[in-house]
Amino acid sequence: MNDKPLPFDERTIRQIARDYPTPFYLYDEAAIRASARRLNQAFAWGAFKEYFAVKATPNPYLLKILRQEGLGGDCSSLAELELCERVGITGENIMFTSNETPAKEYRRARELGAFINLDDITHIPYLEQHVGLPEAVCLRYNPGPLREGNAIIGKPEEAKYGFTREQLVEGYRQLKAKGVRRFGLHTMVASNELNPEFFVETAKMLFQLAVELARDPGVRIEFVNLGGGIGIPYRPGQKAVDLDMVGRRIQQMYQEIIVPADLHPMKIFMENGRCITGPYGYLVTEAIHHKSTYKQYIGVDACMSNLMRPGMYGAYHHISVLGKETAPQDHTYDVVGSLCENNDKFAIDRQLPEIQAGNLLVIHDAGAHGSAMGFQYNGKLRCAELMLREDGSVMQIRRAETLDDYFATLDFSKLQELG
Repeated sequence: MNDKPLPFDERTIRQIARDYPTPFYLYDEAAIRASARRLNQAFAWGAFKEYFAVKATPNPYLLKILRQEGLGGDCSSLAELELCERVGITGENIMFTSNETPAKEYRRARELGAFINLDDITHIPYLEQHVGLPEAVCLRYNPGPLREGNAIIGKPEEAKYGFTREQLVEGYRQLKAKGVRRFGLHTMVASNELNPEFFVETAKMLFQLAVELARDPGVRIEFVNLGGGIGIPYRPGQKAVDLDMVGRRIQQMYQEIIVPADLHPMKIFMENGRCITGPYGYLVTEAIHHKSTYKQYIGVDACMSNLMRPGMYGAYHHISVLGKETAPQDHTYDVVGSLCENNDKFAIDRQLPEIQAGNLLVIHDAGAHGSAMGFQYNGKLRCAELMLREDGSVMQIRRAETLDDYFATLDFSKLQELG
């Protein structure tokens, strides 16, 4: 099968487009809820909490339905903290994991009662000086050459994140001496990883490290945050990560390492974003031009400012042509936007059915790191976000930007002063 299934058909999308012009994002509420439940069920054996990575899809409507499913929020900025508070995610339901962080952001995280996850040993005195140390502090571990990363994050030893092993021991020693009584341990070394054993090995590494830290410097780790990074099958034929298998294998590691060390109960946290919402968000766009030069180009009304992953990473996003899901894919196209950049391409040399102006294209797996990474270069305006409700209705959860939005921070009143 060359195509990927969709939760809607052409008729539905054309009805939606009468009220909300293309391009727009459309999220599948039922599928997102089911995704959250699958992850929770895979770790139901332990004291588990998923902190949804707000940066993946920072929309209050989506955050609210995830809160209803028992998820917290993993935040990296002041705006993400505020989003969580506005939908009722507060206290230790927030994990604040940032780097090179201004004091005002630490202060807001402290006010909300969030877990603060420090990225560097120098941030301990910085936090103490500017905010004060909370009762609970988490430290981010960078294993360096002991673990392999992947293409998105890169090699751990070349990443800007986290403590070395030696710094970690010294960091906990300092925190303990300063009166901190609750400790967390975190790592994040890969993104969009499809190998399930990667997550098992990460858990094993942190469990073993928690045992070692109990000996020296004598801190009991209350929770380990395994990070996120569970990938999704962007390409047809790729296999999704077996969450139940990952949960069982991590439970086995827990029984073998944590229980004999008398560290049970220990909480298990994760901070996935992509696997929760990624496969269940779609960018819908209309074909408006067909250019034939040295190659065949299909111009659409979306552009890289709506979805930058293909241009930024060379990332693959599957494309369906509505109404032609079963048609032969016997034409080779570059699917492109209107940005004044030659990397504004959603697909290169992609085999697709014949496309005419007016056809609707659906770009799959855009529910994470899609709209969130939008920008306004060339004066391009960010598009609307819609949610397909469980009852089949459609709700606008972010309106499309307007020219007034684009000009809102410019003060035209002083132009006459220039003569």
